[in-house]
Amino acid sequence: AVPYLQGITLTSAWFLKNLQSSASACWLYSNLTACQALGNMCVMNMNSLSSASTDACGLFQYIYVNTARLGILHSIAFWRPNLPWLYYGDQPGLASQVLEANHFPTVFSFKETNKAVKLRFIAASFDAAGNFLKWQNLEGGILQLCPDTQAKLNAAYTFGTTYQQSCKISVSKILLDFANPIFYDLFLEYNGDNGQQYIWAVPVLNLNLQYSEMFVNQGTNRNNWLLTRRFFLVDALSGKENDLGKLPRVIRIASKITISVRLVPHTQRGTIYPPLLTIAYTDVLVQNPETQSVMVSFSVSYEMNQSEAQIQTDIALGVLGGLAVLWALLKTAGWKRRTGSSIIDLQTVLKFLLFYAGDLANVFFVVTAGTGIYWLVFFKAQQFVSVFLPLPSQEEDFVTYVACAFGLKALQFLQLLVSQLTIDIFFIDWERPKGKVLKAVEGEGVIKSAAAPVSIWRTYFIANEWNEIQTLRKINPLFQVLAVLFFLEVVGFSNLALMDSSSSLTRSSESYLAPWSRVLRFGVSAALWLAIALLQVIFFSVFYERFVEDKISQFVDLCCMSNISVFLLSHSCFGYYIHGRSVHGHADTNMEEMNLNLKREAENLCSQRGLLPNTDGQTFQISISRKMRLHYDRIHETLARKRGPARLLESPASTFEQSTRAYNTMNRFLSSFIDHVHKGMDYIVKDKLLLERILGMEFMEPIEKSIFYNDAGQSFSDVLYYGNETTLLIFDILFFSVVDLASQSFVLAAILTYLQQEIFRFIRNTLGQKNLASKTLVDERFLI
Repeated sequence: AVPYLQGITLTSAWFLKNLQSSASACWLYSNLTACQALGNMCVMNMNSLSSASTDACGLFQYIYVNTARLGILHSIAFWRPNLPWLYYGDQPGLASQVLEANHFPTVFSFKETNKAVKLRFIAASFDAAGNFLKWQNLEGGILQLCPDTQAKLNAAYTFGTTYQQSCKISVSKILLDFANPIFYDLFLEYNGDNGQQYIWAVPVLNLNLQYSEMFVNQGTNRNNWLLTRRFFLVDALSGKENDLGKLPRVIRIASKITISVRLVPHTQRGTIYPPLLTIAYTDVLVQNPETQSVMVSFSVSYEMNQSEAQIQTDIALGVLGGLAVLWALLKTAGWKRRTGSSIIDLQTVLKFLLFYAGDLANVFFVVTAGTGIYWLVFFKAQQFVSVFLPLPSQEEDFVTYVACAFGLKALQFLQLLVSQLTIDIFFIDWERPKGKVLKAVEGEGVIKSAAAPVSIWRTYFIANEWNEIQTLRKINPLFQVLAVLFFLEVVGFSNLALMDSSSSLTRSSESYLAPWSRVLRFGVSAALWLAIALLQVIFFSVFYERFVEDKISQFVDLCCMSNISVFLLSHSCFGYYIHGRSVHGHADTNMEEMNLNLKREAENLCSQRGLLPNTDGQTFQISISRKMRLHYDRIHETLARKRGPARLLESPASTFEQSTRAYNTMNRFLSSFIDHVHKGMDYIVKDKLLLERILGMEFMEPIEKSIFYNDAGQSFSDVLYYGNETTLLIFDILFFSVVDLASQSFVLAAILTYLQQEIFRFIRNTLGQKNLASKTLVDERFLI
């Protein structure tokens, strides 16, 4: 009786006819063919050493034990003369010893004389009756049941190339091609130091073998494995009942075959452990062969112990994560100083968590990008093998880290977006009326003289320019996405993410394409994003801004020529000031006078543009006192009130007059504040300390006087996209990578990345424009 996995036990015609005769001839006459046939029947029984001594494996073990006096064959303790070598023995821990005690007696490289190195597997084949057939080279594809070209079948044995092949095969085709089972003993051929050729027996791990509670061939604990030697691909013979000419009732198929090659730790010369063949069988109850099918797969994997790399990654995350906590605490302390609050409340805790999320995202990104680029460089560039790529199951932690980096960076990006959309900003108009005009007084019928009105168009012009630079970036997002996609898909950098040893950017259509490595995909895409972005930033900063246009500097110059300063607060008591007061006293003039003013300035015939006399400093970081902020808020309440619900009793004219009055009040207050008119709300100008600039915080608290810090770096761009390029770039890289890791498509990732860039740019522009109109009283209809 032959047991099958589906609980079926049948009386096999083949066993009934040959088992006893083969066992007798093997035991009594040491008949080599009969012993081979008996061994094959044991392999048909999944090498199962049950308590029944009358089954094939029980009879084989009886003969094996009682022929110990005959000695061993080829110096192998488990191989008796005249008997096939089926087992490695059942001592606990023997599997670990077989697989790891001895290194394979040769070294491997990825390339020798510009040719790929092959693993030369050969197999001794036998028929079911025990007759030796021939030696076969596995490059003929004898273990790969799926049909494919010979070139792709041969690629399975290229050293360092992870190979995967799976397909569905109909039961009728299996019965046609494998009517009689063939049994294989697998060896790996190599050259010795003396140039002679040797063979090394490859152990087999049969996942269907469950000998006892101690030896269960599943899991990763090698001490619980019982290694075997002989195997078959399809058994359509033992499942035939009564009549050998009929269709079998059950066929047994090797549905999953894996050859695994493990690298010796800390090797620099390509030393490996003996390869292992892992095989799993599936039993198919034959009912309708034409409609039935079975999924089969064949793979070759290359493994190394990743525990040390995982420990180093965890250490890096732990150390950098601890530093991120300290950095987030410093940011929180700086934020508390800038908000003018000294109480640790729920808002402070939430702000700390947001700062920590952004810093931790950077930590995850640095570690994952470094890991991906490390594997890309060291795996693809090595000649003598020292590292293998992580297996797909070992990449799960890496993918988790990338997902964490993206989630935390998205949180930081949204917080940045919200903060930029809620800044307080006001344009201070320094222009004074030129003379007087006659004006009719409404309702009185008289004409009186009044100050000539100051044109509002300069303010509208500056507001529009500010509106335009809100989403200005140091890189061109569309060019960035297209360039990355071009290098990945057209130039062929995506081929570097394949799990093979080749570093070629081009592959022929006939060649086998190894599976993708998610670590390498992230490493290639991150490296390209960073490299192209760096080139763009260098070009933008060194060439474009210097020789074409620098919109940030131009905005500052435009403010000065328009006689308008920009006062903006990113925090309650901290912000930025752009001093745009014209050195010529006025800007409402004709073209001739404007050109004359520019000429005088070019020839140094007028004073300098700086806030302080004889200086050129026009941009400042400002830390204002609490008293100054309260006064600002009181005036701003009137500005904001008109944006609230319309009052039933107030006419549109009175609302307009109220908002105009509030605008003029704010303009007079801020201009007088800059001119040191308010002695109780004065300010001083000073330079920041080096440590203050490094930490991005202020040590002095503006209690009595506000503090203007000289700023040559134009840091007001921190409230724009321009000053947050690093955050935006990392967010784009992580978004691209997360989509790619989920879809395995660089094209889809590029399209979605560009779409999200455009969506967020639209949100930033639209809501930023509304905030600008609300805070400055510039009618939104004039923002185009």
